Amino acid sequence: MAYHKKEEFDQGITDSLIVNYSNILNQLGEDPIREGLLKTPERMAKAMQFMTQGYQLNALDILNSAKFKEDVSEMVIVKDIELYSMCEHHLLPFFGKAHIAYVPNGYITGLSKLARVVDVYARRLQVQERLTTQVLAAIRESLNPLGVAVVIEAKHLCMMMRGVEKQNSVTTTSAFDGELLNNHVTRNEFLKLISSKLS
Repeated sequence: MAYHKKEEFDQGITDSLIVNYSNILNQLGEDPIREGLLKTPERMAKAMQFMTQGYQLNALDILNSAKFKEDVSEMVIVKDIELYSMCEHHLLPFFGKAHIAYVPNGYITGLSKLARVVDVYARRLQVQERLTTQVLAAIRESLNPLGVAVVIEAKHLCMMMRGVEKQNSVTTTSAFDGELLNNHVTRNEFLKLISSKLS
């Protein structure tokens, strides 16, 4: 029996992308109907839809779906959230991890929702700088916390496999708001905690 993986994609978009990717392969000097490439345009079409699925998602809906009234004001940190995105300048991947903190102001959200918000914005054509501020803005708008911080560390294939070809460079971006911007003690605590191993 043949193996069939169940995935859901818009068939009209998939068909259009298949034609476009076949043309790209042809223009690069390849034969898109040779055995090894026969299904490549379809795979590329589905992969690109998967990697840009964030356009179909709403970060506020995700955060608000698990928003709970809670009388706590201690900093909440979720660190080392894996992320994979696509540089909008070269359509090459960048990947790394995000660290998020917020100081509740009457409401908390499910911890997994913070990771999902990262995916909402990472699964788009992106630049790391904008990704960082978009994650912060969504948390601020949904939870209205006393403070919020987002730090992202990533490696960019557009720097590693082309251009300057620097293999070991890591790009770090950060965004801070409220207590995590104005209170040096709170901000330093966050930065210390995301850089340390607790176990």
